[in-house]
Amino acid sequence: MLTEIQNLHDVWETNRTVKSTNQHQISFDDLTNSIISTGPFSFYIIDFFDMSLSHISPSLFQLHDFDPETITFNDVLGAIHPDDINFVVKAEAFLTKFFYENIGREKLLSYKISYSHRCRMKNGEYALFNHQALMLTMDDNGGYGKSLNIHTRIDHLSSFNTYKISLIGLNGEPSFMNLSLDENNSESSEFSKREIDIIKLIGNGLNNTEIAEKLFISPLTVKKHRNNILTKSNSKNTAELVKNCILQGII
Repeated sequence: MLTEIQNLHDVWETNRTVKSTNQHQISFDDLTNSIISTGPFSFYIIDFFDMSLSHISPSLFQLHDFDPETITFNDVLGAIHPDDINFVVKAEAFLTKFFYENIGREKLLSYKISYSHRCRMKNGEYALFNHQALMLTMDDNGGYGKSLNIHTRIDHLSSFNTYKISLIGLNGEPSFMNLSLDENNSESSEFSKREIDIIKLIGNGLNNTEIAEKLFISPLTVKKHRNNILTKSNSKNTAELVKNCILQGII
């Protein structure tokens, strides 16, 4: 096992559940049907109790040429670009600390984690993927149970990795965008649930009036939210906003 992959396991070792957790309450069909993809994608569920994989999409084998009979989680981790694996290690360690210090570990089930890294393709070349993780179960002590991981190819949108993390809030929780691993450069953007709802509707092509009708607010209120969103996301226009939000896993 590569040292970097062992380092990842070391991060999870102190945080994972010590026993098998109950099945998640949301059906897997509902979870996969909610996935909105902007490119080729694959998914699987990782059980941190024993690092076993389940519910593996056929596209995982098609994209990366893994053997369906022998695939392990280490195979998936081993496909990460050598120059990106240290970022992934630091990102996972950062997330543990960020939830503990800023959000509360118990709220991990109410967040979708998003960051990007390059991954080896079937032809041996590397492409940029957006990694999204949604924790499905935890034990009573906050230990990691099962997680749905989704990898979407995004190199048609950008070949540049920002090496930043976004946390998309669910169930009314606020979202934290573009978190930097550098504590001396910790500037990030926090979006409310209302702003996330508007971003998603913008991504669907709705104008201010249509968004106002959907959310039962005035077009002027939508316009104010829209201007705030552009400022927070450092986007010059709507097209750049949509692109940035796709890269961050919001839409």
